[in-house]
Amino acid sequence: MSTVIPATLIPGDGIGPEIVDATLAALDALGAPFEWDRQIGGLAGVQAAGDPLPAATLESIRRTRLALKGPLETPSGGGYRSSNVRLREEFGLYANLRPARTLVPGGRFDDIDLVVVRENLEGLYIGHEHYVPIDGDPHAVAMATGINTRQGSRRLLEYAFETAVATGRKKVTIVHKANIMKALTGIFLETGLDLYERKYKGKFELDTVIIDACAMKLVLNPWQFDMLVTTNLFGDILSDLVAGLVGGLGMAPGANIGADAAIFEAVHGSAPDIAGKGIANPTALMLAAALMLDHCKLPELATRLRRALDETLNIDKVRTGDLGGSAGTAAFAKALVSRISGG
Repeated sequence: MSTVIPATLIPGDGIGPEIVDATLAALDALGAPFEWDRQIGGLAGVQAAGDPLPAATLESIRRTRLALKGPLETPSGGGYRSSNVRLREEFGLYANLRPARTLVPGGRFDDIDLVVVRENLEGLYIGHEHYVPIDGDPHAVAMATGINTRQGSRRLLEYAFETAVATGRKKVTIVHKANIMKALTGIFLETGLDLYERKYKGKFELDTVIIDACAMKLVLNPWQFDMLVTTNLFGDILSDLVAGLVGGLGMAPGANIGADAAIFEAVHGSAPDIAGKGIANPTALMLAAALMLDHCKLPELATRLRRALDETLNIDKVRTGDLGGSAGTAAFAKALVSRISGG
């Protein structure tokens, strides 16, 4: 088996520990060579260290440069920024990879196989916002500044184009709003077209589409798309839309990739209403673990994990309640492990 790979493990809040345990069982059955450094985050981090991202957790990721995490809940009230945004900024995780593939056939859409690549650090999500008071109203005017850079756009687009070539994607679509936001999203579109002409022409088909038209086309005919690459805000919206085509966020893994670190996650929330009931669907985090295996140059293990998920869901018909089945988290994990082990 491969050399041991140090990795940070953050179980997270709510259903996080349950789906993490299920995912670890699958990875153990595969013989995945991860050596886990278990850390805390979210509400657990606040309770233990007064911070959703304690210093020890951040230091662990700096050391391992690799993490798998469950959902982190941002405490209500002022004083706390999104833990996910903080992690992206702290480790320069500029690319957000969100694949969506049909696992359970028979839904409103079938045979979906799409990838959204989202810029993670720029645009309107930089958080430069303020109010202007007028006539005694402290919130009379709200202002936000968005920033996209040539360097940031090129870095993300190059990652998307390289991923398209490496994974055999036939078409990449740049999603923009350059007809209205001519500078903010125009620089992204312009950079993508130039990069394609200089380096990638002929390796795949390149298309462009305006964001609102893209949203409409995705629900009318999603099969016309293969990979979507876009700026931060548009990518945030489209990645959830695309997840809806394959059954929702419970089927949606996410990867946050930087030059020196990568964090893999289930993108759904912590679902405190069902925490501890043993009924959570661990599929999204298991698919995130498959992305992590791909990232670590272990494609054979990633393929085995995805195949076992397919077989458990569609041959054995073992499914959690959100997918119309009756299996709990542990029973689903046990069936998956049996598939992995060939039993």
